[in-house]
Amino acid sequence: MKAPKRLRPLIEDGLIDEVIGQLMSGKEATVYTVRCGSEIRCAKVYKEAMKRSFKKATQYQEGRKVRNSRRARAMEKGSKYGRKQQEETWQNAEVDALYLLANAGVRVPKPYGCFDGVLLMELVTDETGGVAPRLGDVSMSAEQALEDHALVMHYVVLMLCAGIVHGDLSEFNVLVDDYGPVIIDLPQAVDASANNHAESMLERDVNNMTQYYGQFAPELLDSQYAKEIWALYEDGKLKPGIELNGNFAEDTQLSDVDGVLEEIKAVLFEEEKRQERLADDKEES
Repeated sequence: MKAPKRLRPLIEDGLIDEVIGQLMSGKEATVYTVRCGSEIRCAKVYKEAMKRSFKKATQYQEGRKVRNSRRARAMEKGSKYGRKQQEETWQNAEVDALYLLANAGVRVPKPYGCFDGVLLMELVTDETGGVAPRLGDVSMSAEQALEDHALVMHYVVLMLCAGIVHGDLSEFNVLVDDYGPVIIDLPQAVDASANNHAESMLERDVNNMTQYYGQFAPELLDSQYAKEIWALYEDGKLKPGIELNGNFAEDTQLSDVDGVLEEIKAVLFEEEKRQERLADDKEES
C-alpha cells in the first residue's frame, strides 16, 4: 500500500522498508503492519491530541514526572511548545511502560523505539503467522478461562509492583497467542503512587478482565481480586509471585459512636471538675 504521510520519514531513515497494510484504527492511534528488513512489525501512529478521542486524558497524566523544568512549565501553561511536549510525553509513556513491564516479567509486545510519534514494536502472531486475535474475539473452556484469568491477575500484580496501573485494561487491550495473554495499549498507564485515580483504575481493570473470563467460568464473578490486590499493595505486602485467592473481607465493624460520646463526656466532666477546683483554690487563697 502507499505509505501514509506519518510513516514516510521512517522509510526515508531506513527504519521501515515497506508498509504492508493497516491493521486497525482506534481512539488514540492507527496501527500498520510494516516490514523492517526480514521482520514484520507494527507501526503505531499516534493521533494528534485534537483528533484523539481518548476521554479524561488529564486523569491519566496526573503524577507523571517531567524532568526538564522548562518543559514542565510550558506544559502547565499550555503553550504551543508545551502542547508538543505534552504529546511527546503521552507517546513516550507507552514506550517507557513497555520496557519497564517487559523487564518485570509482563508479556507485552517488544518495543523498538518511538520516532516522531510512531511506535515501532513487535507484531504478536498466532501459530499460522497471522495477527493474534484480541481476547474479545476468543472463546474458551472454563478451565482455560480460570488459567488465563490467573495469569492476567499475575500480570496486574507485576505491573503494580513495578509502580504501574494499566488504566484501560479490557478484553480489547489483550491479545492471545499460543502462549497466552499479551497486554497491549499502554499510553495511558499511570503511576500507582502518584495518581489519585490509581485505585479506581486498577479496580476497573481487574473487574473488566474478571467479567470477561467470568462468561466462561462463572465462579470468578463473585471474586474480589481488585480489592485484595490493592489492600496488599497499600499494606506493603504485594510482591511478585504472591498467591491470590480472590477473597477480601470488608471491614464491617461499626464505630462505637455511643462509646466515643461517653468518653468525650467523661473528659469534659473531668475538665469541668478541674476548673471548679482551680476556682475553689483561688477563693481560699
